[in-house]
Amino acid sequence: MKDLFTTGEAAEICRVSQQTIIRCFDAGRLEGFRVPGSRFRRIPRQSLVKFMKENKIPLDSIESGKRKVLIVDDDAEIVELLMDVLDKDGRFELKTASSGYEAGMATERFQPELILLDYMLPDVNGNIVCQTIKKNPQFENIKIIIISGVVKQEEIAQLLKSGAEDFIRKPFDINELINKITAVLQMK
Repeated sequence: MKDLFTTGEAAEICRVSQQTIIRCFDAGRLEGFRVPGSRFRRIPRQSLVKFMKENKIPLDSIESGKRKVLIVDDDAEIVELLMDVLDKDGRFELKTASSGYEAGMATERFQPELILLDYMLPDVNGNIVCQTIKKNPQFENIKIIIISGVVKQEEIAQLLKSGAEDFIRKPFDINELINKITAVLQMK
């Protein structure tokens, strides 16, 4: 998923002329920056999305409008429950993994915004997964919510220190989980 666009790419996405994008950029209606030492302009994804929303330009060409969530759990029933609930919600694009290794591969390919991560995976614990993801600059903006039934309070504190944004205990309340997801992703 691309995070930075040229004026030409932005024009193509918005289905307007490049000149229109340049005029909006120069007038301050489209936020971005100039490449140092040149006249080229670059527009971050979030600025382009904001501009498209403000001008009622459909977002289908830049994104599905759904937030990407990776579910990592080795318990098939939990995965099925989460997939069912989040799919019915309609705001999420979902992928799953059942081990730390699969989670790494899926994170690389899928580029999720949020990972719902079981603390006790067959091959690794949640601390290691959090630390590994958070120390990779490519993934530093990925949010992580740990889900577990067997974690002590001091382990929760360590998980939050390792990079997790939040924790939810199994068995969990579906509404509480949705509220935590929307809070972490800053959704309305």
